[in-house]
Amino acid sequence: MKKSLLALAVLGAFAGAAQAQSSVTIYGIVDTGIAYSSKVTGAPGGGTGSKFGLNSGVIQGSRLGFKGVEDLGGGLSAVFNLEAGFTNDDGGLQGSDNVTTSNLFRRKSVVGLAGGFGTVLLGRQTDFADTLSAYTSINDFGGVVSNSGSGLSRLQGTRTNNSINYTTTNLSGFTGNLIYGFGETAGKTSAGQSFGIGGKYDNGPLGLGINYYQSKAGATPSDTSLIPVTAVGTTPAATNVYTNAANIGSSAQKVLNVVASYQFGPARVYANYSRVKQDLNTIGTAGFTSARTLGASKKADMYEVGTSYALSPSLKLMAAVDHTRADIDGSGTKGKLTQISLGADYWLSKRTDLYAFVSNMRATDMINPGVTGGSTGSDASQTAIITGIRHKF
Repeated sequence: MKKSLLALAVLGAFAGAAQAQSSVTIYGIVDTGIAYSSKVTGAPGGGTGSKFGLNSGVIQGSRLGFKGVEDLGGGLSAVFNLEAGFTNDDGGLQGSDNVTTSNLFRRKSVVGLAGGFGTVLLGRQTDFADTLSAYTSINDFGGVVSNSGSGLSRLQGTRTNNSINYTTTNLSGFTGNLIYGFGETAGKTSAGQSFGIGGKYDNGPLGLGINYYQSKAGATPSDTSLIPVTAVGTTPAATNVYTNAANIGSSAQKVLNVVASYQFGPARVYANYSRVKQDLNTIGTAGFTSARTLGASKKADMYEVGTSYALSPSLKLMAAVDHTRADIDGSGTKGKLTQISLGADYWLSKRTDLYAFVSNMRATDMINPGVTGGSTGSDASQTAIITGIRHKF
């Protein structure tokens, strides 16, 4: 009897050790807000009108994720992360971005190794601009500030398919990153490929970061921002400028991000600059620029300043100003977007918060994409008021 008990105890110890060496975590975010937007196009009878709606993923995209780690010994671990996005206002899955008929894990799908050398991940993932967004207004306002520029500058988190990503360990405050995406085109390695290099430095209250990302046109571009963009005004059928045979292997997007943040006690102040060049967006590309949108610009410069102030451990006030100047080929004038955002975030617990935002976006010499409820059309101002709840698990 004693031998049997001893054997069970030994087996239990081994089982506990095995469990401690490997783990899988299920996590997620459910974020939903009620939004009012003024001057949205599509009103009955034409023109614009006010719009009310229930929006999913106001600050952060609603998601369900799985991540795990297995200790392989010697300081080496196997890691994976699968993350699906969903729209909890209607229960829908954020399915396809035209890569496949559906992208179950469209937010992230990676597997790799981690150790003293850093982390290597393979799959579908964001580049380092997504990491640097923690130093910007995205940390406070999330998707509310996307349309004024950060959605194009990759700070909101744009995916790279078929990619290898290497991140160093923290080296006295510095962390570096490299990413490469395969275009997977026979006979032409440059077709659809992408690559990026970035780094950040954290020293107490100071945070600094820089990132550069470049992607090229191809039939199967690794940069997902190149997949859905279609030429405007082409007849009889639209032609994707990034898969056009004449453009294969040509640089389609070049993005530079420079960010800085400093914590003064309860107050955080930050500023950043991004430049996006899209060389293929020319007036000769089948009318691509006939719609004066930010996405159709040939070059865009984006500036941001902002602050957040913790009135208490539970309540934070935020403010940000975003300004973008866009060159649209053949227009002769610079289009401008200016967004001013104010907000408050109140944490009911460590996992649940209530938020309220008011934001105004003004456009000059280009189409106003709107804050969150839809475009206003040309040269117009839109104000949005949003209040909602976010829960993390």
